[in-house]
Amino acid sequence: MPLHLTKIAFGVQSIADLRQRLERHAATPGGEARLHTRNLPRRAEELVGGSLYWIYAHTLVARSPLLGFARAEDGRWAIRLEPRLIAIEPTPRPAHQGWRYLAQEDAPADLPDGAVADAEAMPGNLAGELARLGLL
Repeated sequence: MPLHLTKIAFGVQSIADLRQRLERHAATPGGEARLHTRNLPRRAEELVGGSLYWIYAHTLVARSPLLGFARAEDGRWAIRLEPRLIAIEPTPRPAHQGWRYLAQEDAPADLPDGAVADAEAMPGNLAGELARLGLL
């Protein structure tokens, strides 16, 4: 059973913005997105085959399949991701720095293909507030 990571989608203006940023990586050599981190996760081997779950407006909104890790040129580590977003059931999640582990049994379910998460269909601040109130 794979282990997952959660990470804030820092600097994005919307879920569509995050999707566009990831899709730009698909056209680059290797066709994968890379996020950089100072330290290799201690449980890196368990994470391969899992996903990185994105937090937007204090809500888990989507995931990107995690391909593995590679040493970056500057000595940090690259988290290698498929450059796509898979919509999930929006789930409230408090903000945190860096990344955190997410067990498979705690991971939100994927939405059907083509479905749009409620958090994507409405403004992020509204979706976050509704999630905080337990209404989303």
